[in-house]
Amino acid sequence: MPIFNCIRSILSLHDYSVEIYHPKFQPLWDDFVGCSKNGTFLFQRGFMDYHKDRFEDFSLLIFKKSKLVAVLPANRLGKEVHSHQGLTYGGLILPPGVRFDVVLNSYKALLQFLTEQAVGVLYIKQIPSIYHRLPSDEIEYLNFILDAKLYRMDTLSVVDNQSRLNFSGSRKEGVKRGHKHNLRIENNDNFELFWNTILKVNLKKKHNASPVHSLEEILYLKRLFPNHIKQYNVYHNEQLVAGTTIFETSQVAHCQYISGNDDNNILGSLDFLHDYLINKVYQKKRYFDFGTSNEEQGQHINVGLQFWKEGFGARTITQDFIEIDPKNHAKLKLIFK
Repeated sequence: MPIFNCIRSILSLHDYSVEIYHPKFQPLWDDFVGCSKNGTFLFQRGFMDYHKDRFEDFSLLIFKKSKLVAVLPANRLGKEVHSHQGLTYGGLILPPGVRFDVVLNSYKALLQFLTEQAVGVLYIKQIPSIYHRLPSDEIEYLNFILDAKLYRMDTLSVVDNQSRLNFSGSRKEGVKRGHKHNLRIENNDNFELFWNTILKVNLKKKHNASPVHSLEEILYLKRLFPNHIKQYNVYHNEQLVAGTTIFETSQVAHCQYISGNDDNNILGSLDFLHDYLINKVYQKKRYFDFGTSNEEQGQHINVGLQFWKEGFGARTITQDFIEIDPKNHAKLKLIFK
């Protein structure tokens, strides 16, 4: 049989089905995410469910016959489905050896299911490419075919440890100040002290905001994911002066929270800490991700914060926020010819 006829016969199969997540699927879900090519511990049910009281979970599992081939961590809000609003990023999570036609059929089955469920729009916060363990841009192409709308874009400041840039002069001076003041760094997981004396105080004073995670929540998540969530604190004369909370995945060390007290510039505490993290703790990790410096739904960048991150050799990658009309799933029929 000619190869194009084989492809058409594959695409005509109707053996894809979609199931709404139920706790009975937790072992299957977690095993799938753990072995996936683009998933992280944020998609494990323990992480997703810590704030389940705030969201109507609408996570989906896509099967080819009886085999799980994709999952979508998601929540529902009226006629909208989001790639989970409680997570930094999301989308279709895929197994490492998946072929393009399986991704295509899985996505088509997902969108058809959403249409049948009277969902009017699907919102996806794309997983930044640095978190992919294998090439995983199938959905980006399919979204192009679906006429998906890019409604927001954020920038992330990332150090690539395979192509390192030198620290700027100002960052080097900050590191020297840290050595001069005999600062000491501990990975002691003292979240309580950091949260209560520095992080919450600074967010309230500078932004009239609170951390995304309460102290109780971050302690709970730390107990569930001790190898993925780390707290590094800086001390001066035995007093806590700065800290960073790291979310660690297979390829990325991500700064979830960064904060220092009012003496940060004098002591060089945050420069000293991040020099230690980049050059010692995570020097073998592929990427060190400082996260976004965006404000106002991606429309502006905090110039001072961006300047500080770039001083460590971080450069920009982007994260797309996509809006999809599920009814456009018919467009996916026209890809293969």
